[in-house]
Amino acid sequence: MAKTKQDRIKTVYGGGGHVVILGAGASIASTFRNPEPNGKRLPSMDNFIDIVELSDIVEILPERLRAKNFEQLYTNLHNENPNSDEIIEIQNRVYNYFKDMKLPENEATIYDFLVLSLRPRDLIATFNWDPFLYQAFCRNAPIADMPYVCFLHGSVSIGYSKEDGRSGPVGMQMRRDGGLFEPTQLLYPVSQKNYTADEFINMEWSKVKKWLHEDSTKRVTIFGYGAPDTDVEAVSLMNTAWGTADKRNMEQFEIIDIRSEEEGVKRWESFIHSHHYDYTNNYFSSSLASNPRRTFESYFQHNMPETPSDAFSASNPITADIKTLQELWEWHKPLVEAENEWKEEQKKKNGK
Repeated sequence: MAKTKQDRIKTVYGGGGHVVILGAGASIASTFRNPEPNGKRLPSMDNFIDIVELSDIVEILPERLRAKNFEQLYTNLHNENPNSDEIIEIQNRVYNYFKDMKLPENEATIYDFLVLSLRPRDLIATFNWDPFLYQAFCRNAPIADMPYVCFLHGSVSIGYSKEDGRSGPVGMQMRRDGGLFEPTQLLYPVSQKNYTADEFINMEWSKVKKWLHEDSTKRVTIFGYGAPDTDVEAVSLMNTAWGTADKRNMEQFEIIDIRSEEEGVKRWESFIHSHHYDYTNNYFSSSLASNPRRTFESYFQHNMPETPSDAFSASNPITADIKTLQELWEWHKPLVEAENEWKEEQKKKNGK
């Protein structure tokens, strides 16, 4: 007998793991659906100079230092003089542009869907500087157990206390007598993206490498991250942690990207075993939206069914029609209740 949607809600497993890696495309997709309240746009590296309003700085630079791509421009300036007035001004403008961004109040954004789609066994790792992931995490945390999050290029929301070796909300204190969470570094020259040199960045990368390396991690989703040539070191670190495609021959790799499937898959082919991948241009067609909070259960039943009916288990898809946070929270309520019931059963089994 085929499983039903209700079976999907009630089926809760321990273990497992899903890693989601976010690039600029994820934040751009979020603001397309729900515009940033202040009208701020998410830039790509190719339109960054115009959107963040850096043109006046570029115009006074010598021709040899100019570049249309922001990362190349910053690299040129850094190589010339890493402490120049232009470098300092760019750093300040970039930080100020992103720090004032916010998610629309009471609207269900893609980031809200995303953080609620996963559980504490899962990890969201972002390359983005914007505060959207952190804001979505905070406002949805009272509703359900959240996944872990890490910030691979720093974030305007997250600070780091060197005294304590801990991260937290920027500007806040770890302790009453100090331990200030100071802003993390955002900008690095292309040629010097050394992810082990910065204490905070190294700590964040250790998380994603650990999660990718774990045998229990069976799903990886790349959302809006194109693995640009300027991030060769980042992709190499992830590839080393993940291992060869032949050794990950049962795992499922997923790409959410607006580019063609051929182009997107080519970027990630060293991670993909044979046909074990999914490709979509839309978050709401992904595994995260097909089975929120049950992505591992769906994977496990499909690939290692205990009964014939498991392989044909129904999905429990969430749709883009949900517009408000309250609607989103109500939709997830049965899933969270089933998880709480499962946790109570585990306590009884373990005699706690």
